[in-house]
Amino acid sequence: MISLDALTDLRSHDFDTIIDVRSPSEYFEDHIPGAINLPVLDDEERARVGTIYKQESPFRARKIGAALVFRNAAHHIETALGDYDGRWKPLVYCWRGGQRSGSFAWMLREIGWRAETIEGGYRSYRRLVVKELYEEPLRFRLVQLGGYTGTAKTELLPRLESLGVQVLDLEGLARHRGSILGDLGTPQPSQKSFESALAGTLARLDPGRLVLVEAESSKIGAVTLPPSIWSAMQKAPWIVVSAPLEARARYLADAYADVLADGDVLKSKLAPLRRYRGHAVVDNWNSLADAGDQVALCRSLAADHYDPSYDKSARSRGKRPAARVHTQELSPAALDAVAEQIAAELQTIST
Repeated sequence: MISLDALTDLRSHDFDTIIDVRSPSEYFEDHIPGAINLPVLDDEERARVGTIYKQESPFRARKIGAALVFRNAAHHIETALGDYDGRWKPLVYCWRGGQRSGSFAWMLREIGWRAETIEGGYRSYRRLVVKELYEEPLRFRLVQLGGYTGTAKTELLPRLESLGVQVLDLEGLARHRGSILGDLGTPQPSQKSFESALAGTLARLDPGRLVLVEAESSKIGAVTLPPSIWSAMQKAPWIVVSAPLEARARYLADAYADVLADGDVLKSKLAPLRRYRGHAVVDNWNSLADAGDQVALCRSLAADHYDPSYDKSARSRGKRPAARVHTQELSPAALDAVAEQIAAELQTIST
């Protein structure tokens, strides 16, 4: 049995595979990043055993549970684990490091594999995530990448990472583009799963170097930024990217082509803005959508909604940017040049 004293311990382990033996719904809500799910009790079986434990007999529940656990474990050994040789070394965990993970790890060791369990199971891991994101100040110094919607900030992040800049891609972790049109069409992670991905990313970064993060609100779609991240972002210096409205409109029309192509979905996303922008503005957007003029629609969305919202937020911050980077166009070559300028500005901020 191993104990986790810090999230970085998960980076330094020498196990070949991390196995989460909890039920599929437990795994879906959250799990250690990179862990695979081999449930020894599925959701129905877990509920059944729990009911027997509470309403009939703990002994009868353990007996039935043991039979199910070993039956399911045998199935995993015959299928998912069938091709592993004797050198394979797995790390197994369940909810609190008890019977489910202990039974499965025992069976794996009896076969000859060097299986270990996590002391305290998922709960001990989750406590470390909460400590990192909720209870202590962030160990990293952030720099925010700001600018009007359509300045390709998200597309700049991998370019900056390739230049050696430490990047925290919040929208990527949240699986959302961070605006009213930002739904990617796939489910976002649960709040706990988002926090696990966030904490796992931080564990791979160097606290002694700056971390660049795209400017966001406190919520990205349905998930909320934890306090340590949000607090550090509010204190962080800014680098602002700017580009002409026409270039941004064309960029947005391409970036949001999937949303703009479905008129009914688009109109449903724009409808809530009537209370903020008025009926005339939203009616104009709907007309442009019906006409298929996506560039004109994105131009108006930027000028009449996104830009005023950004300006209002910038005024409330009351902070001057540490640097500004302007580009006349948003082509791949232009974005490469912008990334190099941002990387140079980061060197100035860090010194």
